[in-house]
Amino acid sequence: MELEIQNVSKRYRGGALALDNFTLELEPGVLGLLGPNGAGKTTLMSILATITKATEGRVLWNGTDVARDPDALRSVLGYLPQDFGVYPNLNAIEFLEYLAAVKGLDGKAVARRIDHLLELVNLTEVRKRPLGGYSGGMKQRVGIAQALLNDPELLIVDEPTAGLDPEERVRFRNLLSDLSGERIVILSTHIVSDIEATATDIAIIAKGTLVAHVTPEALLLQVERKVWEWVIPSAELNAAKQKFLISSTTRRSDGVHVRILGDAAPAGAQPVMPNLEDAYLYCLSKHRAGASA
Repeated sequence: MELEIQNVSKRYRGGALALDNFTLELEPGVLGLLGPNGAGKTTLMSILATITKATEGRVLWNGTDVARDPDALRSVLGYLPQDFGVYPNLNAIEFLEYLAAVKGLDGKAVARRIDHLLELVNLTEVRKRPLGGYSGGMKQRVGIAQALLNDPELLIVDEPTAGLDPEERVRFRNLLSDLSGERIVILSTHIVSDIEATATDIAIIAKGTLVAHVTPEALLLQVERKVWEWVIPSAELNAAKQKFLISSTTRRSDGVHVRILGDAAPAGAQPVMPNLEDAYLYCLSKHRAGASA
């Protein structure tokens, strides 16, 4: 299976350009989609989910143009949007049965599939409680279950761990990893640790353009020997933020431990091992510097 995004642009009324000549080819695995707010991630996923049409370019699913034949993709698509709504008077089983009917799934197999998915997302004990009484995290888990109803070949999830507690977040990460071998999974999130735990590839998007498409290892390699830890007094922190690219700060008894990204270290700073968040911020910074130049 293969998903090809060929020179896709999306321009909204008023001239706002959400995607600009975006090109990407995907095969089975988990793609972590990273980018700042307003980068075009949600627009891209809406186009891939056949909800929005591209202004230019095309999306091919196994060679078929999905704008001309959207059902070729919809039949094998699982989609969890960021703003996922439920019917509050239905319980989890009724809600999933309704969505299964909408998807045209076989009635005999649906009951077993729903039982399996509710167990997978840890909702079996509350499966008959009306969804209006669910917490935000529980509703999100129902959303994950509905995205998997048809055992999709392409799974698109937008901020899927928002509202989940740490234990459920780990459970969902493990689920994505288990699913990745036999389908294409696109995971869009601002939580870099989710990407770090699950992604086989990373796409970084900024202002509607593809900044990088690399493996996590290759992205980390770009920032080797460019991450430093510097201990400074609290009073010097604002000045440091003006001068250096800082990925994180931690206050301790000996001062503020500042994590700095750059080719050269300030006096007294010590090199440290990079993490994926360092690499992401460094890549974005280099892109912005190049665009500005």
